[in-house]
Amino acid sequence: MTKRDLVVKVAEETDVKQQDVKKAVQKFLDGIIDTLAKNQTIELRNFGVFKVRSRKPRRGRNPKTGAAVDVPARKVVVFKPGRLMKKKVH
Repeated sequence: MTKRDLVVKVAEETDVKQQDVKKAVQKFLDGIIDTLAKNQTIELRNFGVFKVRSRKPRRGRNPKTGAAVDVPARKVVVFKPGRLMKKKVH
């Protein structure tokens, strides 16, 4: 499902214009990105938790050449699904 598909579905189910739904969805996603950029956690009850974690630097290997490569430390976003999502998906 794409963002466009989500906007169309929500617009149909709520009788709200697609333009308005698109703005709301984009603001919601922008809020998530801004919060994660500040290293904060986002907890959406019954959906899940988004967190930013730091990965340590490590030694990797180029699969094509086999040469050793230094992979720098970086931050990654992780998602842990909530109970309701786990129950419905599994």
